Amino acid sequence: MKRFSTLFLIAALTVVAAGCGSGNNDNGGSAASPSAESPASSPSASGASESPAAEKKDVSIKIFNFKVEIADAFNQLAEEYEKETGVKVEVETHGGGEDYNALLKAEIASGSEPEIFNAEGFAALEPYYDRATDLTNEPWAKDVIPAAAGPATVDGKLLGMPMNIEGYGIIYNKELFNKAGITELPKTLTQLTDVVKKLEAAGITPFSTTNEWWSIGHHTINVALAEQADPVKFIEDTKTGASTIKGNEVFGKWLNYVDLVFNHSQKDKLTTDYATQVANFASGKTAMIQQGNWIQGDIDKVAKLDLGLLPIPIDDGGNSRIYTGPANFWIVNSKSKHPEEAKAFLNWLVSSETGKKYLTKEFKFIPALATIPATTEDIGQLGAAVSEQAKTAGGWHWGRYPDGVIQGWGAAMQEYQGGQIDKDKLLEKLDQAIQDIVKK
Repeated sequence: MKRFSTLFLIAALTVVAAGCGSGNNDNGGSAASPSAESPASSPSASGASESPAAEKKDVSIKIFNFKVEIADAFNQLAEEYEKETGVKVEVETHGGGEDYNALLKAEIASGSEPEIFNAEGFAALEPYYDRATDLTNEPWAKDVIPAAAGPATVDGKLLGMPMNIEGYGIIYNKELFNKAGITELPKTLTQLTDVVKKLEAAGITPFSTTNEWWSIGHHTINVALAEQADPVKFIEDTKTGASTIKGNEVFGKWLNYVDLVFNHSQKDKLTTDYATQVANFASGKTAMIQQGNWIQGDIDKVAKLDLGLLPIPIDDGGNSRIYTGPANFWIVNSKSKHPEEAKAFLNWLVSSETGKKYLTKEFKFIPALATIPATTEDIGQLGAAVSEQAKTAGGWHWGRYPDGVIQGWGAAMQEYQGGQIDKDKLLEKLDQAIQDIVKK
């Protein structure tokens, strides 16, 4: 039984802190300062939470959850928490093909203030500065892997608990690779192209892809962002217009990888949602899928596959890698009815044996806290593979753009996937999506 302590990831993920977001890193840059109404100055933003108290009855907290993969297990966890503490937890899950951010904003606009909601770091967190409670002094805060805390650290204050560490690349089915006679794993684009040819010669569809805007949008586009010589500078320059995506050498190479996936995937890709994409791969209909370790649980529900994780190559340089970062953050809403109970829940989640068991064994999460160990049996083959490759991984950068940009990217990628626009027009639209939002 191979054990992966998250202590291993402290050093590994620090290497990609520029991507995962060290607030004081010159390359990573620091998050924008909160406004005068930010949580740093609100009375409810300070102080550690109390442990869950069994005497607190008839209290209900609502969690607006982004992770569709853990919805069922999360509901079970909520029941366990109520049994132990007397506090009821209502979990409302939105994600997959839904626009979680739009739904969250609508929820808040309607007057509903969930006690806990999810948000990415960097620019994606800015709209919630007036709600995000300062969690710096919570009992668990000192144990967070530094690179995982960076995207939600503002002026030295931790405004969210990192949900977990995730990584994505090209997941492959080892049995299908063996069936096609593939004995050497690809490290370059040419080698990946050869793998595709061998799979097709054996009657196997190479890729399972999707038309979901977020998957072919920010996940795929992030590859080109992360491979810039200085990702943070490039991103900031695209906001000012000093640099553009069109004409960028890395994005030009990246398109060759995109074409390889789009041109050698299932026939109905334009109507394939995320769940179907994963189900197709899990049932052995395709040999590869660009996704992350978060799909382990969904695959296991269909079949027990022998899986591997390949880095994503965009050229023949031999420097391909996977991409890792904190998936999201648990934000405690200071404007909700029960923020203290919300903090108590998060503390219980990462300190109780029940909570830690669900995080690793049921959610299949790679923990973002150094104090929570995990085994391969806990987090699955994919989680273990991400842990093994984390030291050389690239970072997650799409959250550095304000909300609306990645949605524009996703729409442009859908048009390109459907053959409605050519390469030049795609790159123009990616640039335009940035300017449309930045200039507002």
